[in-house]
Amino acid sequence: MDEQNTSRQISLARYLEYTKLSPTLTYEEVDRMAGEAKDYGFIGLCVPPFWVKKVRRDLGDADVQLVTVVGFPLGYQMTETKLREVELTIRDGADELDMVMNLSAFKSGMPWVKIEIAKCAALVHEHGCLLKVIIETTYLSDEEIATACKLCADAGADFVKTSTGFASVGATEHHVQLMRKVLPSNVGIKASGGIKTAQQAMALIEAGADRIGASGAIDIVKKDAGA
Repeated sequence: MDEQNTSRQISLARYLEYTKLSPTLTYEEVDRMAGEAKDYGFIGLCVPPFWVKKVRRDLGDADVQLVTVVGFPLGYQMTETKLREVELTIRDGADELDMVMNLSAFKSGMPWVKIEIAKCAALVHEHGCLLKVIIETTYLSDEEIATACKLCADAGADFVKTSTGFASVGATEHHVQLMRKVLPSNVGIKASGGIKTAQQAMALIEAGADRIGASGAIDIVKKDAGA
């Protein structure tokens, strides 16, 4: 691999959160992932809450953010449940929490959505961690995406994330561009869902994404390096 391709691989890897949230995820897969995340230099590793404690031990002091999910994948858990999830996952060693917005309440026009995000953001920040809020863009109109982004920013979210990866459509350039236009510069964007190639990842980064969540992160950097 030549020096230029090596540099490009490292650069793209620092946008990538290596993500495995499959319901059939096995111990053997989890056991391998921390080493892979370190070897490839990914910015983060996203695993289900059940595996956070193990992965924290496996990552040690590596420069990889340990990411997990809250209220996943539908977001309509009670606020108290989400807050407890935040507490337990941070206790187990999570650095960043990706929380699903309550779409049911949002579609109903309820002000509680903002209150819930603010409560979770305050608790996350109290522990020096970051909160990303998943708005599931495929279920929202452009106007609703803009409203949701403003709501998340006002409530203290550090990032707004496009998708869980469990809906029919994931991240799109159009939605990321819209989000970047609406969000203040201090709030990041995480694009996720259906991102399988380096070309897709780079297009989303150019559209305004600061992070890319992908289960195929290794294939993305390998193919990019060989491009």
